Amino acid sequence: MVQEVFKYFPNLTEIQREKFTSLYDIYAFWNNKINVISRNDFKNFYVRHVLHSMSIAKFKHFSNDTNIIDVGTGGGFPGIPLAILFPHVNFTLIDSKKKKIFVVNDVIKSLNLKNITTKSIRLEFVKKKYDYLICRSVADTKTLLSWANNKIKKSKNKKHGLILLKGGDLKKELEGLCKAEIYEISSDYSEEFFKTKKIIFIPIS
Repeated sequence: MVQEVFKYFPNLTEIQREKFTSLYDIYAFWNNKINVISRNDFKNFYVRHVLHSMSIAKFKHFSNDTNIIDVGTGGGFPGIPLAILFPHVNFTLIDSKKKKIFVVNDVIKSLNLKNITTKSIRLEFVKKKYDYLICRSVADTKTLLSWANNKIKKSKNKKHGLILLKGGDLKKELEGLCKAEIYEISSDYSEEFFKTKKIIFIPIS
């Protein structure tokens, strides 16, 4: 239910509320054609996909004109919910699967989102640099770090880097990454799904 979004984000504008409400029907339409989201999981659309994506906003507020790349966006998560939430932040959503980008483009058009660009490309071949890389469970953290080499802008005044949505025991995956910051999503969300969910921030200096 979209009310779950409004509960945790009560200060949304009317336009934002309309866009979040519209998400369900748009994705339901596409999910009947392409398996964008597991059909068994679609009943949990707002909690497991929309709210999970938006948890990044509980960890980090992005200033206007920040440039963010969403790697392996799939059906547009976490990029699309965050783009609705931050209309003055620039998002680039990439995925190697063209059919996923096709769906994402339709969602963007249906919602009239002006702050998203998309590309069907692998991160290794991206030439532009970004302030942040966001990602949901595409690969292990060290692999993502190797892929993101020279893709993140370095700044003296701001901590840029990777913001990753992860779950489970990450001890082995984060071994040796002493700068990694771990944020427990359950500190903001009460649903059972979020008990093992975390945000990992890897600053690039």
